[in-house]
Amino acid sequence: MMRRRALLRYCALGLGALAATLFVGWWQIDGPGAPETATAAGRPLPLTAMDFALTDHEGQPVGPETLLGRASLVFFGFTWCPQVCPTTLADISHWLDGLGAEAEALDVVLITVDPERDTVETMSEYVGYFHSQIRGWTGSPPKIARAADGFRVRYEKVPLDGGDYTMNHTAGVFLFDATGALVSIIDYHEPREFALPKIRRAMERSVPGTG
Repeated sequence: MMRRRALLRYCALGLGALAATLFVGWWQIDGPGAPETATAAGRPLPLTAMDFALTDHEGQPVGPETLLGRASLVFFGFTWCPQVCPTTLADISHWLDGLGAEAEALDVVLITVDPERDTVETMSEYVGYFHSQIRGWTGSPPKIARAADGFRVRYEKVPLDGGDYTMNHTAGVFLFDATGALVSIIDYHEPREFALPKIRRAMERSVPGTG
């Protein structure tokens, strides 16, 4: 009887420790303890008011004018990102699958916040793991900083043990209509049933005579 009580006590302690660990993880990544830079820093400028020049994952010059004329989704991240970026890009891929053929009328762009590591070649390989509609944009650190300023995106290098580093950055997905006006910011972890109506609304506003 005593051994059974001891076993139950150890199981209860183990479950309690697991729950505490999961809570701490949530608090630091998605909860109130998440870094300030991982949340939306402010409302971005209209695309027509931005001024930056970057390079896409195929080596072509791009800028805010590239996104005019069609609705667009823009997300800032980096290829070495352990969780937020691949999760968000997987979510975006899921949204695009939900749009079906409609997705072809939507521009989708990942802009790196880690230009030191994210070369054109690296971006090309990385976006290849996700939906074919997703493009990767990179550039020199000053050019990335200029682009981030227009989107009101925050990011910072965070040193890790062993001389490596990671990046904290704004995690929202910016949704624009064809005129370059912001329609919405889709939050990290936002369910597809909420995201798709927002995207369709932006695309409808992009068609003459609608919205």
